[in-house]
Amino acid sequence: MAGSATVLSDDTLLSRLDRRLLRVEHTMAFVSGIGAFALMVLAVVSVTGRNFFNEPLRGYVDWIETAMPLIAIFGISYVQRQGGHIRMDILVGRLKGRPLWLAEFLTTLAVLILMLLLVWGTWAHFDRSFDFSKPNWSRDSSIDIGLPIWPAKLVVPVAFSVISLRLMLQLWGYARGFLSGAERPVAVPLVQTVAEQAAAEAEHIQGHDD
Repeated sequence: MAGSATVLSDDTLLSRLDRRLLRVEHTMAFVSGIGAFALMVLAVVSVTGRNFFNEPLRGYVDWIETAMPLIAIFGISYVQRQGGHIRMDILVGRLKGRPLWLAEFLTTLAVLILMLLLVWGTWAHFDRSFDFSKPNWSRDSSIDIGLPIWPAKLVVPVAFSVISLRLMLQLWGYARGFLSGAERPVAVPLVQTVAEQAAAEAEHIQGHDD
């Protein structure tokens, strides 16, 4: 969703489930950030070893390839909850009320169907790599230092499963908004106006000043 967004909460079951899933998404986004930081540390170690000891970190490319799904995919559900994924708002941005929630419901449903198919496909891809009887439980490994591939492959269906749960909650929220005609339903990302964004930023800055 283009622009800044906000998610409202109340005491309904939908909102409680939204907040509980958000805790999982926060953890996953944090782990993804730790993975990115770890890769920066590995880059420093590799460059330092190359320049000062003529021996870069062995298997550096293997570690990057293994960590890439963690960095690129593990936090996508959190971004979906915050309305941070890129999309075209030329049409949807002009809608309000029930037409908006219907459009959001249909597009979210299409994404959910795609994600469920991807969960099925990526789990099958992981299953082809995982084998208890093989060394490191992996039928395949990286080229240089032989890192097992299955952990990186498992990250993808796990992340896609979580975002599928998020999409189901958002479908629920959009359906409630459509049926009730609410202008600002809970548990879905609501695009902020420029004035709302400025007020939120001012409140954030003021909170740090205090």
